[in-house]
Amino acid sequence: MSYTFAQKILMKKANLNDVKVNQIVIVKPDNLLTHDNTSAIIGKIEEDLKKYGLVSEKMPIIAIDHTVPAVDEKTATGHKKIREFVKTYGIKNFYDVGVGVCHQLVVENGFAKPGKLILGSDSHTCMYGALNCFSTGIDRTEAACLLLTGETWLKVPSTIKIILKNKLPEYTTGKDLVLKIIGDIGADGANYKAVEYDGDVKNVSIDDRFTICNMGIEMGAKIAVFPFDDVTRDYFKKINVSGDFEPVWSDTDADYEKVLTYDLTQIEPMVAKPHTVDNTAKVKEVEGKEINQALLGTCTNGRLVDFHLALKILKGKKIAKNVRLLLLPASKKVLEDGLKDGTFEKLIESGGTLLPPGCGPCLGAHQGLLAEGEVCISSSNRNFKGRMGNKNAEVFLASPLTVAASSLKGVITDPREVM
Repeated sequence: MSYTFAQKILMKKANLNDVKVNQIVIVKPDNLLTHDNTSAIIGKIEEDLKKYGLVSEKMPIIAIDHTVPAVDEKTATGHKKIREFVKTYGIKNFYDVGVGVCHQLVVENGFAKPGKLILGSDSHTCMYGALNCFSTGIDRTEAACLLLTGETWLKVPSTIKIILKNKLPEYTTGKDLVLKIIGDIGADGANYKAVEYDGDVKNVSIDDRFTICNMGIEMGAKIAVFPFDDVTRDYFKKINVSGDFEPVWSDTDADYEKVLTYDLTQIEPMVAKPHTVDNTAKVKEVEGKEINQALLGTCTNGRLVDFHLALKILKGKKIAKNVRLLLLPASKKVLEDGLKDGTFEKLIESGGTLLPPGCGPCLGAHQGLLAEGEVCISSSNRNFKGRMGNKNAEVFLASPLTVAASSLKGVITDPREVM
């Protein structure tokens, strides 16, 4: 029998000798990720926790990251409840306010390894597929049950294979590529399917892989995944994670629902226009649209390389007077590294405002929300109506290069025009 990546992982985690597409399997994940919603999750099972206890103090990964620091009494109370839960049950993997966005912390700290199964009560858990990991989002009720039992069910997804050819042009990034793919496939074009990236993946950096997999859910994908290769191996060396990895990949004759091919040399700077991620266009087609705010960062594009890209455009220059440029690093480590090498100092000199590591403005929870009629260009992953705090505001999604170029000019700008 021949199997896809998804089939192989679920077969292993369900302890089965064979699985078919659409089969329901009971699996035991390696880790469960939760964040600020942990307080709501444990609220569902408080009595059961007292009676039966936690199935494992090592399985949960908890980060307080969505509304940090606490914005009001309700938020502060929720954070307090999480800290008490962590202390009471001896949770080993806890990251308090200021450490970073949950998804970046999972990859930085070596939880996501080839062949692992990680579930999370957040839809962008699919980001860890960049490291050859089966990772996907689940709802809060499933997460609550996992805390008690250590197991849950998943349906074996069919798979779409995307073959990448050649190399991205200069001033074009993985964000532009994934926006192009989402625009082609549609927001629901990969619903509950696995998306495998193959071909000339050696030309796709690990940071671009994180961005591409992070946005897998924006085409409806259950998982998005890259093969394990030298790029992956080099990343693990960089974060000092060693050991015997157990990479998994599809058999050469595995069955795919469809196979798509993208010539990377043909990818241009892209945007997603309001109010859906699949409402895409080339940047040059919307150039000149006035903006009020530019958001650079988040779990999608908040790594040091993303701020380095922005600095290529903004170093020694000042952003437009009508623009607020928010700098949102994905983790404390990114913040520290960017302070050490002067990146954030230079971006602040250009007019940027540095925010603490977290999610805040991305989901309209805290810091940097939009007013009526305002326009933001963002390197984040969603632009739904009301996403950044106001249903009558507009959010355009783009690469860090496009965000930086637009903040410089005060209007949406193709980065190739300012380099």
